[in-house]
Amino acid sequence: DSFDTFMTDCDGVLWSADTVLDRANLVINKLRELGKKIFLVTNNSTKSREQYLKKCLKLGFNVEKEEIVGSAFVLASYLQQRKFNKKVYMIGSEGLAEELDAVGIRHIGLGPDPMVGTSHDLIDTVELDPEVGAVVIGFDGHISLPKIMKAASYVNLVPDCLFLATNTDEMFPFKGSNLTYPGTGCMVRAVECVLGRKATVMGKPEPLIFEVVQQQHQVEPSRTVMVGDRCNTDILLGKNCGLQTLLVLTGVHQMTDLQCWVDGTDAALHKQLPQYYLPSLGSLLDLIQ
Repeated sequence: DSFDTFMTDCDGVLWSADTVLDRANLVINKLRELGKKIFLVTNNSTKSREQYLKKCLKLGFNVEKEEIVGSAFVLASYLQQRKFNKKVYMIGSEGLAEELDAVGIRHIGLGPDPMVGTSHDLIDTVELDPEVGAVVIGFDGHISLPKIMKAASYVNLVPDCLFLATNTDEMFPFKGSNLTYPGTGCMVRAVECVLGRKATVMGKPEPLIFEVVQQQHQVEPSRTVMVGDRCNTDILLGKNCGLQTLLVLTGVHQMTDLQCWVDGTDAALHKQLPQYYLPSLGSLLDLIQ
């Protein structure tokens, strides 16, 4: 009863790949029955809101498109609000491209751009599009030297070129695999390193993604809880925006991480500590039945 609004991360909280995590769909549907506002807030820019909606319905989550707030959607909305009318050079996936298409923003860069020949050949053959006025970076499985060079060159050479990123997540957790899967952050950092400057980040933990929810749906921060599995994005977003925070232990961060931070003296890590934690979101179902 302390909360009117539940904002929750997706990967590592609601599902892992195409598997629902411990009754998470039942929890979301129960909260809706109780009259709570529900928002799915994700940094994953590889899917559009339309694609996420299809996944949610397939997995038994009773949500609507307007309740899905992805970093790709926020980035496209940001450009739309600025009345951006040039082209975007994007490092990213189809989800980001679809969100740009949805607001009528032209873009180039989607798909493979492999390295051919030597670096000197690249310098001699690359031509920049004079209509580009923004560089945006999301997750791109085709990241390459040509893409990094083009992104940095546009920002350096085009006057007032916007430099935006969907998120800076370091890695993706994949249950059942001991491999470390790189996240969008390494792609953003590559271009930032070349330029010596930071991109404007749309996703968690930056406040913009919550501000979109607050403006469109009039939620009260003090009666909103942010649920997540990653402290440096989900929980820190909650702290940055005056929300309550709930960590679930089905994804990135575990109790061993929290205890280490509690025992330490790093104020930045202390800020990432949640007010509440549960083994899984499904554990909440046992408390509200």
